[in-house]
Amino acid sequence: MDPELPVVRLCVAGMQAEAEGRSDAAYELFQQAWDAAGDDYEACIAAHYLARHQTSPEETLRWNQECLDRADRVADDRVRGFYPSLYLNMGQAYRQLGQPTVAYGYFVRAAERVDELPEGQYGDWNRFAIAEGLRETASEASAAGTEGDAPPVRRVLDEGVDARIRELLSRWCARADLTALGLTLPAYLGYLGTDGDRLRLRSALHMVHAARRLPQDEQTALGAVIGAAALG
Repeated sequence: MDPELPVVRLCVAGMQAEAEGRSDAAYELFQQAWDAAGDDYEACIAAHYLARHQTSPEETLRWNQECLDRADRVADDRVRGFYPSLYLNMGQAYRQLGQPTVAYGYFVRAAERVDELPEGQYGDWNRFAIAEGLRETASEASAAGTEGDAPPVRRVLDEGVDARIRELLSRWCARADLTALGLTLPAYLGYLGTDGDRLRLRSALHMVHAARRLPQDEQTALGAVIGAAALG
């Protein structure tokens, strides 16, 4: 985004107000950005921030939909990197409204565009949130099947394997095993079900196992997870 655009400057000021805990001031700045928007691109940016300050799930969805619609109208490289976050926000809005199957469809779309995110903390945060959304809504989508407009179920981590990994992570957290956590958490939290994700997670777990620093029962449990067909 061009930092010299008036709409962008207003949104930056709004984010600063957010960081300082001045929510009302932030909302006013984002509303000013919306009022000042001169085209769909600028309106897309302003709508994104306004969506964060709505007081009801319905209004949050409305502004996220507005943001997505404006991006679709722009339809060029300026908004290409917006889509993973836009679909993520739509998914989260539908989750808040108790529509997990619709939400799942948007999380799938976000996962399909995740490679368009920039590297770094912003990209990681979005990937983690997309993965969480897929995990939380996959069972409802699976129960709905693939009839009508229901999206095909994207493969996520096997529930049994996921439960065993979570148990190990809980134990490592309890004793602050930062090495094991540091190696494993990024691959686990960002798991979107692709072959590359499975390889990254298996490699991270294997590195922890190969170090042989864990108590014997954890070493054995971790070896069983690595050998599971879901990670093969």
